[in-house]
Amino acid sequence: MLQDLLAHGPVIRVLKVPKGRIDLHCMATGAGYERRADETYDWEGSKRGAFAVLQHTIAGRGELEYEGTRHRLNPGDTMVLSFPHANRYWLAPGQSWEYFWIGIQGIEALRIVRAVIDAVGPVVQLSASAVDQLADACLALTDDTLPVPRASAAAYSAAMTLYEATFETAGDEESHLSSAIQRAVDHIEQNLSGNLDVGRLADAAQLSRAHFVRRFTEEAGLPPSAYVFERRLRLIERLLVATDATVGSIAASAGFADGNYLAKAFRRAKGLSPGEFRERQRPTRKR
Repeated sequence: MLQDLLAHGPVIRVLKVPKGRIDLHCMATGAGYERRADETYDWEGSKRGAFAVLQHTIAGRGELEYEGTRHRLNPGDTMVLSFPHANRYWLAPGQSWEYFWIGIQGIEALRIVRAVIDAVGPVVQLSASAVDQLADACLALTDDTLPVPRASAAAYSAAMTLYEATFETAGDEESHLSSAIQRAVDHIEQNLSGNLDVGRLADAAQLSRAHFVRRFTEEAGLPPSAYVFERRLRLIERLLVATDATVGSIAASAGFADGNYLAKAFRRAKGLSPGEFRERQRPTRKR
């Protein structure tokens, strides 16, 4: 979460993207939380390689020039860029800039970022929940003990957070939810890798356990445990298709005890093993 990232303090990690079969997927190239007060901070987008960056302004102000339009990056703004491209972002004289960022690479990552830019431009305003999810991914990626498969899953999680925040505006599915049940749903979305037992969800909703279960089932159309499983299953499907993360790594990202438990639950739900689903859903690779 954002507060955890701020408490950690400034940090930067550059990841070496492994060579191999990543052309269809999403990998992290780096992540960081920085505080800048240096006019030498200046990036020219046309001189960079093929990747994308998500950069959220926490405090201060940055400057962005994108296709001839000047943008001021104020607190709460998230800059979304793909490279190479004729853009430039920098710190103006006398200004300071506090932000966190995630770099991502791969055809799926770039597709997501370009779809967002085409729809809303290079500067977006995200909900506090979406910012928390991006910050959580950033914090995970800056941990130098995080294995590459888990980094791939964290990068894809960040990309999909951006995509869903842009295109899935709490509309049809959740507009009918009361504020109490919405709090529980938000807690689920932010903690799919963690403990989501009914007691914790009832606490998030600020309701008694029995009252929460009844209200949640009425409003969401599923009991809490079934709803959590469906959201985790959706995450697992995305990670299988868009990343090379192992089943064990995906299990950790989706709140399962281990890869074997995930594989059994996935087969019961989908009629396929995770590996079979991955092979069937991925586009044919060009050799």
